[in-house]
Parts: sequence; structure tokens; C-alpha cells
Amino acid sequence: MNQTKEQLKYALENYDQTGIGELYRGKVRNNYSLDDKIVMVTTDRISAFDKVLGTIPYKGQILTQIARFWFDRTEDIIQNHIISYPDPQVLVARKAKTLPIEIIIRGYITGSLWREYSRGINGQYGFMIADNLNENQKFDEAIVTPSTKAEYGLHDEPISREKIISGLVEETLYDKAVECALQLFQNGQEWAKTRGLILVDTKYEFGTVDGELILVDEIHTPDSSRYWVASEYEDRFSRGVGQNMLDKENIRQWLLDRGFSGDGIPPELTDEVRISLAEQYIELFELLTDKKFIPQNGQVADRITHNLKKTGYLK
Repeated sequence: MNQTKEQLKYALENYDQTGIGELYRGKVRNNYSLDDKIVMVTTDRISAFDKVLGTIPYKGQILTQIARFWFDRTEDIIQNHIISYPDPQVLVARKAKTLPIEIIIRGYITGSLWREYSRGINGQYGFMIADNLNENQKFDEAIVTPSTKAEYGLHDEPISREKIISGLVEETLYDKAVECALQLFQNGQEWAKTRGLILVDTKYEFGTVDGELILVDEIHTPDSSRYWVASEYEDRFSRGVGQNMLDKENIRQWLLDRGFSGDGIPPELTDEVRISLAEQYIELFELLTDKKFIPQNGQVADRITHNLKKTGYLK
């Protein structure tokens, strides 16, 4: 706790460095385009409801290392874009032509899908979800709920397979991406179960390199996925109370409890909330990887610059 509290002042809000390549700044990552590569710096920024809220200590390191764990575990399912990891929160990736949609796989009805369903919204993905489901109920089979990829500051929107293959993505390519996504999700759920966790839902992004479909962005991180503590699921579900979450949904719920769901100015994150989420992300890292988290303390930007120079990505 004390170590995490001390790191609050060093959490990386931005990394803006000349001499790498052309910069594109996303909600969480600063991506530098360099010839046929992208240098992806994962900052410690936290976002929810398409708003950047502030920073969480160690977040960039944890996201990068969890993604690395999963990229390594799933190479037999589909190749990914990884070239190297010059720093604990930097990855270098092959530049791909990304598909203009996200493929979201859900094993349970929760989060934004539940909020829509409970308001009577159904059919937005081209199929109807069964009636009379309860919040956090498990689906008989995982469902595919793709979304558009909106520009920064705008909302992703639900989209059906029919609309996707009518002009956004060629049908064979999209179906292959969905098949890979379902395999990745099954792999993730099976591993999570051995670690006392439930992989609830997740999003995948794909692209092509020389016509070959590859996995890009991140995989099964607490920013892109929901994780619940498995041992508590049945009891909490039967009582109709929220699940024990180890992911970004904690921040979304904290905001919703304060009346914020994306419109207007979000409430300021307290140090206690920032430390709490950092500790939850650390707990998830250690549960998933079966490794002790070794925090990189101190000035994050200086360390990244040093490592990028050492590996030749920054002159």
C-alpha cells in the first residue's frame, strides 16, 4: 500500500517524445508510427465512458505484462502483432491494417449489455437475447456482440454481422475473426477457471498483414475484459448482489454511483480510489500469471526513454 501511494505522483499521464515517429494519442496508449512498426507506450491513464479520468499507479506496466502473458499463451490460435518489449510498459508491434470493428464476446449478461437489456433494448446485434434473464446470469453459450470503433471522445456503437459484411469487412475475413475470437475466449475462460477466476467478457481487435489475419491491440487485460472471483459467483448471483470484480468495471460502477455515465464532467478520482484500483489490478496480475508483481517505481517517463534509447528506437 505505501509503495503504491508513493507511486501516485509518478504515474505516467502522458509520454510525448520526439525522435521516435509520428504520434497518435489514444485514451490509454501513445502510439508512434515508425516505418512498418508501431511503438506502443501504455500510459497509466484510466478511462471510462469514453472519458479520461486520471492515472492509476503501475497500470501501464500491468496491462502490458498481462497482455504479454496472453499473447504468448495464444500464439497457437492466431498470430499476433508483437515484435518486442523494450520496456515493461512498451511494446513494438507490426503495423497492420486494422478491421474497423471490435469483436466482443460475452459469457454473461452484465455491464453495458445488461443496462441496455434492462431498459428493453434488444436486437441491436442482429439477434434477440432471451427474455427474463437476471443481471450477471450466464448465457448457455457465449454470444458475439460486435461494435464500431469510434474516434477518440465518441461512443462505440452496437452493430450486426449483416451490417459488418455489407461493406465494412469481407464476409470470410469477418467470420474467421469471429471464429478466432471464440477460440481465444474459450482458452481464456479455461485458464481463468484454473486460477479461481471467471473471464466474463472481453473485446478483441484484429488486423491484416500481407493479407494474413492477426490479433492486435491487447488481449484479456482488466481494461478490455471483465474478471470475477469464481468462488463468490453463485452466492452473489443467488442474492442478486454485485460480483467481486477485478477489472475496470469497478471504476465504471464508482462513477455510476455518483451519477456519471458519460455526459458532463466526471467526478475527480480520489487517491483512495486510485490506490484501490491499482491494488486490484496487481491482484489480478498475480492470480492470472502465478507470478509476483515486481513494480517499476520512480519516474516512469525517464525509464521508458532510457530503454527506448538502449534498444535503438529513440536516438
